[in-house]
Amino acid sequence: MKIRKIAVASASGLAILAALALSGCGVQQQTASGSTASGTAAPAACTGTSDDSAKAPTSLTLALVPSGDAAKLVETVKPLEEALTSRLGIPVKGVITQDYQAAVEAIGSNQAQIGMLPSLQMSQACDKYGAVPALQTQRNGKSTYAAQFFTNDPKKYCSDTPVKGANGMLYCNGTEKGTGPAGLDSITKIKGATVSLLQAASPAGYIFPVAAMKKAGLDVDKDIKTVQVTANDASVLAVYNGDAEVGTSYWDARSVVQKDTPDVGEKVVVFALTDEIPNDGASISSKLSKTWQTKIADAMKDYAGTPEGVKALTAIYQITGLVDADPASLKKTQDAAASIGLG
Repeated sequence: MKIRKIAVASASGLAILAALALSGCGVQQQTASGSTASGTAAPAACTGTSDDSAKAPTSLTLALVPSGDAAKLVETVKPLEEALTSRLGIPVKGVITQDYQAAVEAIGSNQAQIGMLPSLQMSQACDKYGAVPALQTQRNGKSTYAAQFFTNDPKKYCSDTPVKGANGMLYCNGTEKGTGPAGLDSITKIKGATVSLLQAASPAGYIFPVAAMKKAGLDVDKDIKTVQVTANDASVLAVYNGDAEVGTSYWDARSVVQKDTPDVGEKVVVFALTDEIPNDGASISSKLSKTWQTKIADAMKDYAGTPEGVKALTAIYQITGLVDADPASLKKTQDAAASIGLG
């Protein structure tokens, strides 16, 4: 699989954690084809641990990973920092990590005590470091979402005429409601195309789309050319700009770039949706006491239940609510990762 990389702007003005070395910390290494060296199955659901002998923290660090423009995330996280600082009575500062794995390692090394993580990384942080998968996000009342396939060549991938969804953007093959699976019969047409994919740790940008392609009989190492992008908005723009014929992201990441590219909903058409993916959420360090783990989770839920909290969280990750996490649900992403050889 020949890979080209397209980067997006990096953050400035807020601390950025470099990716930590993974050697010696129990991470299964990926082979060139994306499989794990050991080939072991995903572990059982993890609920996390606490350290009730730990002293009360004097400050907390919140790790986030850009799902779009990192520079914008620097600004949008500030209201959350202020709200948690006020509710917990100690300073809470946000950091933007280089990637998903760096956020997990930040939790494990106690560089961060709270992590806003995708579902796979919530399970990994729990399995490796005992971090509690405390909260899951809601978007419009849902705790799951679909990954989407989109294209700049709808005649090839749409078996019907594209229709406008409630957001005014174009969809085909029954994808306009955003609930998966839908349109997966069209996946076989991707063979030979250039596809924009996120890093292998991304549930919506890689794991579930690649699992869908594998189920459709495609070998991503041989049957497609890959443009590797660093964020969901970059995947949309890769297709919009013609760098790729097909792209993947969460549904519907086109809205992130719509302000700057008003015609994205016409030039880029969604044609397939994967199975539903457990939402991302918040993991809390095992190095905190159960009392403080609960305080943090309660403070975040309380803020998410206010109008200003909904506004702030929507700006960060399009979050409209926070609920207690379901570790068994999170395991679905681990199982999907295992199905394509990722540990």
